[in-house]
Amino acid sequence: MALLDLLGRRWALRVLWELRSGQGCRFRELQARCAEVSSSVLNDRLRELRAAGIIAAQPGSGYALTPEGVRLLTALEPLDGWAKRWARRTAVPRLTAGAPLHSDTPSPE
Repeated sequence: MALLDLLGRRWALRVLWELRSGQGCRFRELQARCAEVSSSVLNDRLRELRAAGIIAAQPGSGYALTPEGVRLLTALEPLDGWAKRWARRTAVPRLTAGAPLHSDTPSPE
């Protein structure tokens, strides 16, 4: 599975985000942090992220980022910065169909 396909899967980035501290996290704790995710979907994401070498299951401490996972999060930091700037610039409470993304975008009408 290509990396962007994996990262685009529902809950994959959230799992990585929850593991960012470097501390191990057990399955039940991850599930509590991602309250809306089903146990089967969480299991699938953990299996896929392990197969990709991004996380590892550590006996006694749960799941944690591998060195490659840490490098991935470091590589995503510029995207996080861009997303934060975009969110401030758009400052739109909710996007609706046909609504411009921000004030200097012409309306599609």
